Amino acid sequence: MILAVSPLMMTVLSVAAALGYAAVALVQRHSGPAVTRNGLTVAWLLHAVVLASSLLTVPPTFGFGPALSVTAWLVLLVYAIESHIYPQLKAKTPLLALGMVAVLIALLFPGSPYPAVSTPWLPIHWALGIAAYGLIAAAVVHAWWMQRTEKAMRHITVGNEPGIPLLAIERLTFRFVTAGFVLLTATWVAGWGFSEQLYGKAMTWDHKRVFTLLSWCVFAVLLAGRWKLGWRGRTATRMLYAGSGLLLLAYVGSRFVMEVLLHKA
Repeated sequence: MILAVSPLMMTVLSVAAALGYAAVALVQRHSGPAVTRNGLTVAWLLHAVVLASSLLTVPPTFGFGPALSVTAWLVLLVYAIESHIYPQLKAKTPLLALGMVAVLIALLFPGSPYPAVSTPWLPIHWALGIAAYGLIAAAVVHAWWMQRTEKAMRHITVGNEPGIPLLAIERLTFRFVTAGFVLLTATWVAGWGFSEQLYGKAMTWDHKRVFTLLSWCVFAVLLAGRWKLGWRGRTATRMLYAGSGLLLLAYVGSRFVMEVLLHKA
């Protein structure tokens, strides 16, 4: 646990993280890869402090804003690691914009305090779900990157970083899908089998669980099609986008409706 952070300090840290992402987006064209990576690291660390300040306090606060913020933070973590593996990578402006917007949304909509955790397994259940969100989001980013790279190759335009093969991006995309699917399965099984221990009540079929199950089915079909039929290209990416959209509706969408439209905690 960490000490509680005042609302003013939370605002300062959030704005600093958002400005950090914006600064990297503005200066990367005129600076070297090392400067870009260092700037991204600083912004990412400030973002991490913001997340820790809300998630590790007592009681923790969470909602659709922090969920989006954590997902963006995990995606940027993946991209930061890849930028060290492929030093020629530049921090893509849409990803930096995602980080900036996610931090500010979490500042405006911080969610609601959760009651005291009654079991040590509940944080693990949350961590599995958040990690699944992050890995699926990373897969979506790589699928988008893959489509851009393929389009650039077809039109023989300059827009793809040299030295990053299209097949390598495709392999990374499906590795993220597979890892996210495994964690999503673990999250679903834990929620189904230990609902009473985690939340003090039996599991009910609400819209969140229905959307999660639909998303799980789409990813299962996608991975089966990839393994058995060699699916790739538009068919695979469209299914990935569909499954990710359903997963987004499962928690973020439902919490957005509750917190913003219905004004319920």
